[in-house]
Amino acid sequence: MPDKGVRRASPTGTIVVRKKPGDRLKALVRFGPLTFPAALGRGGISSFKREGDGCTPRAPMAVLGGFRRGGMLTPDGSGIALFRTGARDGWCDAPMHAAYNRYVRLPFSASHETLLRTDALYDFGFVLDWNFVSRRRGAGSAIFLHVARPGYAPTEGCIALKRQDMLRLMPFLRRGTILRVA
Repeated sequence: MPDKGVRRASPTGTIVVRKKPGDRLKALVRFGPLTFPAALGRGGISSFKREGDGCTPRAPMAVLGGFRRGGMLTPDGSGIALFRTGARDGWCDAPMHAAYNRYVRLPFSASHETLLRTDALYDFGFVLDWNFVSRRRGAGSAIFLHVARPGYAPTEGCIALKRQDMLRLMPFLRRGTILRVA
């Protein structure tokens, strides 16, 4: 993808996510001169994230990898290679299972999310290091940066951007880029 005069983020780049004034379920995502509105979890931001609470964790979270809907022709221009999801791709959210907060192949007997959705939320997604590298049972799973619902409806704890804003931000994302939820 051509550079078009905009510098790309280094692996240590930081994207700041702050609660939007007056609305605890929405945020402003800032990276350099770029600022985008975003959706937060239905529980707002919390320093004490637990599985199922719907909160977005207040923490610095590194980008670990990314995925996109398989079969979609939209060029992504992402700064990292994106895994193409299909009908057998999922993410375990069962705290007592050995695969908790990990990618899994479907069918899968424990509680899980399906990464190939019928809506656009997971057309593009980035796995954030919340409870992933250092895992604790019940501390929350599947915290992603992904595409927002219309009107920025709350997520289950993720950070969600409008599709066109996600496409603008994706070229700057690298493994190790930090999303700092403050």
